[in-house]
Amino acid sequence: MLLQDTLENSRMRYQDKTALVGENRRVRYAEADDTANRIGRGLVENGVRRGDRVLIFTRDRVEAVLSLFGVLRAGAAFTVIPDTGRAPYIEHLSRVTEPSAVLVDPDLLHILEEAGVTRTPARIILTRPPGEGREIPYDSTEDFGTLPADKPPVRAIDLDLASLIFTSGSKGSPKGIMLTHLNMVAAARSISRYIGNTPDDVILNVLPLSFDYGLYQVLMAFLFGGTVVLEPSFAYPVRILQLIQNEGITGFPVLPTVCAILERLQIFREGSFPGVRYVTNTGAALPPVSIQALRRSFPNAKVFSMYGLSECKRVSYLPPEEIDTRPLSVGKAMPNCEVWLVDEKGLRLPDGSTGELVVRGSNVALGYWRMPEETIRTFRPGSLPGERTLYTGDIFRTDEDGYLYFLGRRDDMLKCRGQKVSPREIEDAVLRLPGVLEAVAVGYPDPVLGHAIRLYLVSEEGLERSSDEIRKYLQSQLEDFKVPKVIEICRELPRNSSGKADRLMLSGAAEKLMETASPWAVPPTTPTATGKASP
Repeated sequence: MLLQDTLENSRMRYQDKTALVGENRRVRYAEADDTANRIGRGLVENGVRRGDRVLIFTRDRVEAVLSLFGVLRAGAAFTVIPDTGRAPYIEHLSRVTEPSAVLVDPDLLHILEEAGVTRTPARIILTRPPGEGREIPYDSTEDFGTLPADKPPVRAIDLDLASLIFTSGSKGSPKGIMLTHLNMVAAARSISRYIGNTPDDVILNVLPLSFDYGLYQVLMAFLFGGTVVLEPSFAYPVRILQLIQNEGITGFPVLPTVCAILERLQIFREGSFPGVRYVTNTGAALPPVSIQALRRSFPNAKVFSMYGLSECKRVSYLPPEEIDTRPLSVGKAMPNCEVWLVDEKGLRLPDGSTGELVVRGSNVALGYWRMPEETIRTFRPGSLPGERTLYTGDIFRTDEDGYLYFLGRRDDMLKCRGQKVSPREIEDAVLRLPGVLEAVAVGYPDPVLGHAIRLYLVSEEGLERSSDEIRKYLQSQLEDFKVPKVIEICRELPRNSSGKADRLMLSGAAEKLMETASPWAVPPTTPTATGKASP
């Protein structure tokens, strides 16, 4: 199956059903499929060929979805650029991918111009007309409206490239992860299977489509014939709760950040949304206080704690019935996927060990676009000739039952007093303290300790705790060398484009602001990192 076949198949079964809900717009499956076909034909007429790359840069998420399926219909591979993308980042993407076309919102065109993309051979196509009174010398996808609505005559197979998803670049230049149709369909099928999705599901997606967690909400919904409600951002959390009620939301993918914001709302704390049947979380484990809040407001929802990375989309999930027993675990391998841990020599480890996670499955990407050395380091030969396995660079431990516990990135491991320290272990410990919503531990160079540890945390509004109180608690939970040297209580944490806490920025701040307050710290009238209220 090709990725775009999911839309066609759902159109055949549910053509009059709503596929996408956006700002002031509802799109049925039949309309979505016809529009994707016309965009695909328009791209082909503009020189896009099988195997080409096409960039998509728009704030309108409905247009982004229709555009990416149009790119697939043209036999090309898509890359969704974050609508917050700036010229240097876009210049890098354009130079690396050499796109044959760029689909862009007219309001973002000036950023393409600044990045020099409009001076490349790439064909510039607007995702909507430029507006009355504006003269821009480019076609728009609306111009494709007169083209036939049947599929373009482009042949493709499931080993063809479907997408290049770029990493954040926190450890260097962003890497383009090469995902085939087979990779993406396999991942979507597996996730939908363990969640138990049905055509009756309505998913609320507040995550960016440039972030694979957000992108796959659409891909999965089109696979099983569900509906996706696309909300541009989480800037207005009260509106999110209104959408849950008004749109009959049954599925809600979240991040710890989203939960932390919701928990501050009285309407969330006191409300009840019984129609939500599942909530998913990937990345950092949800604090116990967040799990309790979700259960209170979504009384009928199963909570899925999961782990994944863009190089294979998803790896594992914790069955909801295990979340009370193993709240910090991300479970075991998802269907049609195999995982194990290896030591520093690459030898397989038994349950109850700590080591690097290795992933095997049809969801594992081809490698990194035009980065052969990085590909060889990360995607290594498997047990079968020609097979690839993914060496994640993530350090896990397993318990005696084989459940996975994420400890941190191999590159993020700290060395304090000659001992290895996992930031995740510190974060998990403080998140067990009632009222703590978010925590990020980072290291910074120290001439005596090697790495000193600085802990940033966010607490429930109105909860007053000094850093001395928090340190005393951590001393009861952790070995001495793991207890942070500095504890900073913050009102909020900086975010990256995916909505996650920006660990890289916090790490840099820890180095530069060792003796001063962080720019994200609470005002000086509240407890500071010294544990005393400043005058």
